[in-house]
Amino acid sequence: MSVRIVRLGSLRMQGEGLRIGTVRRPPRGVPKSEFATGDWYDVWFPNLSPRPETIKIGLGAGTEAEWTRFVRLYRKEMATPENARILDLLAALSRSTDFSVGCYCEDESRCHRSILRELLRERGAVFV
Repeated sequence: MSVRIVRLGSLRMQGEGLRIGTVRRPPRGVPKSEFATGDWYDVWFPNLSPRPETIKIGLGAGTEAEWTRFVRLYRKEMATPENARILDLLAALSRSTDFSVGCYCEDESRCHRSILRELLRERGAVFV
């Protein structure tokens, strides 16, 4: 059993399990009835998405210092008791079921999902 970090909208891999969208907004122009069949996500869970102000910083990060600021802010958001419990839950679930979490960004290394991967790994999540 394990968790995968994926790009939403990409083809699903065998054994991927439930796909969780950790994005602030649903995909534009896609009817809600097609979110799962279009390989977007099965469950929308914006709780693990950065706040809109933080997203702007991450998307606009042109330097390493700006990216580091984004990482610091997002980690701070995920350190709240509510979000920490969610991360703990997902890490524990990764030991007993397959699922994936993702975002739309093309480059994972410049996306909150790269930090989400680190946060889950720090909590003992099992990855493919």
